[in-house]
Amino acid sequence: MKTSGLLKAACVAALTVMCGLGLMACSGESNADSSGADINDVSGGVAATVNGTELGEKAITAYVDNFRASNGLTEDSDWAQWMVDNGRDATTVREEVIDYYVSQELIRQAAEENGVEVDDAQVDEQISTMRGYYSSDEEWKNALQAVGVTEDRYRDMIKLNLIEAGLMDKVAAPTEPTEEEMLQYAQMYASAYDGAKKSSHILFASEDQATAQEVLDKINAGELDFAEAAKQYSTDEGSKEDGGNVGWDKLTTFVEEYQTALDGLEKDQVSGLVTTNYGIHIIKCTDVFTAPEEVTSVDQIPVEFSDGIKKSIESSSRSQAYSDWYAGYKESAEIVINDMPADVSYNVDTTGVTPSTPEDMAAPGVPGGAPADDAAESAEQTEGEQTAAEQTEGVEEAAADSAQVPETDGTTTAR
Repeated sequence: MKTSGLLKAACVAALTVMCGLGLMACSGESNADSSGADINDVSGGVAATVNGTELGEKAITAYVDNFRASNGLTEDSDWAQWMVDNGRDATTVREEVIDYYVSQELIRQAAEENGVEVDDAQVDEQISTMRGYYSSDEEWKNALQAVGVTEDRYRDMIKLNLIEAGLMDKVAAPTEPTEEEMLQYAQMYASAYDGAKKSSHILFASEDQATAQEVLDKINAGELDFAEAAKQYSTDEGSKEDGGNVGWDKLTTFVEEYQTALDGLEKDQVSGLVTTNYGIHIIKCTDVFTAPEEVTSVDQIPVEFSDGIKKSIESSSRSQAYSDWYAGYKESAEIVINDMPADVSYNVDTTGVTPSTPEDMAAPGVPGGAPADDAAESAEQTEGEQTAAEQTEGVEEAAADSAQVPETDGTTTAR
């Protein structure tokens, strides 16, 4: 078992590699959306051209049709209501979808210009890592099905994401944070880190309780050092060589049983045997952070926190640099958007349709609304309950915007 198996958040983080789209997963290298429409198929007309590359009208229509179907908007009256409620009409919807595809095409063209290539081995590695967060093929399959993508489609998404990441490396270097910036952020976040606990653990197989108890007894008797015991006995290959260190709880999310046990420990205390889905743990609280009343130096917070702050600042500056570069690149591109054909399926008349009231939007059966029973059930769910949604949380987090038409902000995969 890897240390990441303990972290419920790891699955979410891994799957945010999925494109932050509105209607469906990004078209990826296959140039096809989830309905199978190829953006380069111009047999139904040309919607737009990007530096001479033609984008087909069929894919634009399929994209919108797929959105309508997946959101219960197949009736023209419902679709008209949705557009009015969201300040759109058929023309603006089409423009947004085209802009999304234009962004993808620009990324591909820019990557080629900058010598960015992604091979299958890189994609395989990403798939293997993400797949490892699920305990079975069935869970993995269900997670993908929850957002309507196949593994092949997911591969396409990852490849485009890697292409854009490589492009970002070429065109957008992060800015080194200043001491003033580091201190400012340390002051902002110190209180949020207050009470954080750092821990190490020794992991045993579920059926190995006798050995786990024997090791615990020796640790408590002072006959065995905890870190040495982790190296000798732990099945967690990701942490055993570091004495079982799994870091600070405020920097990640542990499974509930582990966190509950850690909450009950003071610095240098060792837990009893703690059973989770991953086996039997012996947990040691190795440090506790108490925020100072006034932060005057970054050295007053643990180095893991300051490293995280530095990475966050660098990531922000890099994202801004990339966004600025993309805006300039797009501005210099030759992009032509043709007029919308009058007979496209989503060109529904909205004349006379008035915006829904808040009461209408919340009513059962209204597009965009949620049944009252579902809302109540959701509110009653207690933390730690195992639901089907939690089993697929990684994929669903990445597709959280699935009820929106895509809005391009200068990148295709990061939002």
